[in-house]
This record gives sequence, C-alpha cells and structure tokens, in this order.
Amino acid sequence: MRRAVFPGSFDPITLGHFDIIMRSLQLFDEIIIAIGINADKKNMFSLEQRKSFIEKAFKDESKIKVVTYDGLTIELCKRLNANFILRGLRNPADFEFEKAIAHTNRKLSKMETVFLLTASSTSFISSSIVRDVIRNNGDYTVLVPDSVRLK
Repeated sequence: MRRAVFPGSFDPITLGHFDIIMRSLQLFDEIIIAIGINADKKNMFSLEQRKSFIEKAFKDESKIKVVTYDGLTIELCKRLNANFILRGLRNPADFEFEKAIAHTNRKLSKMETVFLLTASSTSFISSSIVRDVIRNNGDYTVLVPDSVRLK
C-alpha cells in the first residue's frame, strides 16, 4: 500500500492544501493529513477546529484520514507504516526550505518526500495570508475550502 503523510499546521487549511491533497489521490492508496502540534506556535484556530475543518472538507473521501501528532514527522510515518511524506511547493523559497527537511528525513529514516507544485491559481495562498485577511475582516472565503467558515 502506498501511504503518504501530509504534515502541516493547517492554520487553517487553504485551497492550496486542498488542491495538493486532491491531486495526490491518484498517486497514493491512502493519504494521512497530519496536523502537527507545536506548543511554541500561537495558532489562530484550535487543534479541534483545524481537525474539524479538514475532516469536513474531505468527508466523502475514503482514502483520506486525519490525525494529530507531536514530535518528528518521520516517527509518525513509522508508527503509521507510511511510505512517503507529501509536501506542496508554491515558490523557490518553499523548495529550498522543504529540500533541507527532505534530505534530513531521508538521512534519518530513508523516508522519501514527494513534492507537488501548487496549481498556479492557488500558488499565492498561504495560511498566514488567510489569517491576516481574517484579522482584517476581509473575504477569506475565496482562499479556503467551504468547511472553513467562521460564524
């Protein structure tokens, strides 16, 4: 079974994340969206909210699971018998950052990282941009899946 872990903070999940996940369904038998817990990071949305946003976005997709974790992603992959780490790339800066992590993960665990380029229509979207739009009362709904709706 080709199982991939797609790690991130997903604060919140964006249309860019959504696009990468949907396009990767043809590559993997199962995709585990792994929401990392980082005690040092100040998230806008609680872990429960982020998990709910993702579960609702993919409620009809049986090949997608959602988990939360702390610690090293490669340790999570080992526990879940995942063969790959899935990452999306928006720009050259993402590539340089992700390349270093991928090399480290391969050195520590022989885990391969699969990179997908974001669609041009979503390559400008980041969770930090979405949070800024929300903080400033802008229309964030054009940047996130329908499951990310604030009351």
